Amino acid sequence: MKPSTTIRAILDAKGGQVYAIHPKATVYDAIAMMAEKGVGALLVMEGEQLAGIVSERDYTRKVILKGRSSREALVEEIMTREVVTAPPEITVVDGMRIMTDHRIRHLPIVSGGRVLGVVSIGDLVKAIISEQEETIAHLTNYISGRY
Repeated sequence: MKPSTTIRAILDAKGGQVYAIHPKATVYDAIAMMAEKGVGALLVMEGEQLAGIVSERDYTRKVILKGRSSREALVEEIMTREVVTAPPEITVVDGMRIMTDHRIRHLPIVSGGRVLGVVSIGDLVKAIISEQEETIAHLTNYISGRY
């Protein structure tokens, strides 16, 4: 990948699967879905509308550490309501900057009010490492005269 690689390219490569839960679901159901899907966060959706995001971090800080029951607490009680989103046209580097500036690990990608997918910090790091490996291979070939 190149520095100008867009978030859309990452979504295309990983697929636009969006794992979501309703705000009235229990936190237990959210954690069970995260475990089943192997993800660290779920979008909280009311129909097609993005209402928030709930993460493992929300669970540990707002349920476990406060002695609450995950079977009784609702997702809407612990979710982050002001969700940072980004358009699919931004670059991987810009996506990293947004995530770093806002101290978040999951970035919903939205276009025209519609959720297209979610990228994680891991997705962006993987893309950057892939790009660096490609650059190193090209430089190695150039230096060794294999070009």
